[in-house]
Amino acid sequence: MNPKISDFGMARSFGGNETEANTQRVVGTYGYMSPEYAIDGLFSVKSDVFSFGVLVLEIAWILFKEGKASELIDTDLSNSCYLFEVLRSIHIGLLCVQQSPEDRPSMSSVVMMLGGESTLPQPKEPGFFTKRNMFFEISIFVEQSDTGVGQ
Repeated sequence: MNPKISDFGMARSFGGNETEANTQRVVGTYGYMSPEYAIDGLFSVKSDVFSFGVLVLEIAWILFKEGKASELIDTDLSNSCYLFEVLRSIHIGLLCVQQSPEDRPSMSSVVMMLGGESTLPQPKEPGFFTKRNMFFEISIFVEQSDTGVGQ
């Protein structure tokens, strides 16, 4: 079984040889869902990579904006851990939350990146406000207006 972390308690597993699936009912917390799942109901192993990246960056961002980024480093490791490693982790997190699933690494690649020193690919600028997303938001608004929901 392969757990999905788009939202806790809303997991869905794949069948035997499936690597991706589609659903007509998208449930979960949109900020943690991959764009292709939130918009089209398509999920795959790359959906987990996106959600993992969001969790990692959320933890890092909260501490960073509070001026406590050094708290990301375990006190037992503080003497041997370098800023390079922290920045590398953030870089990997950015790769995990790329808009297109094809641009995200596999989880096995993430594990190798976290444990290695190889050169990382440059992440593309996140694009959460594309025309496709705007159409999705507008269509939800129109559907709610037509049914009287939210009025």
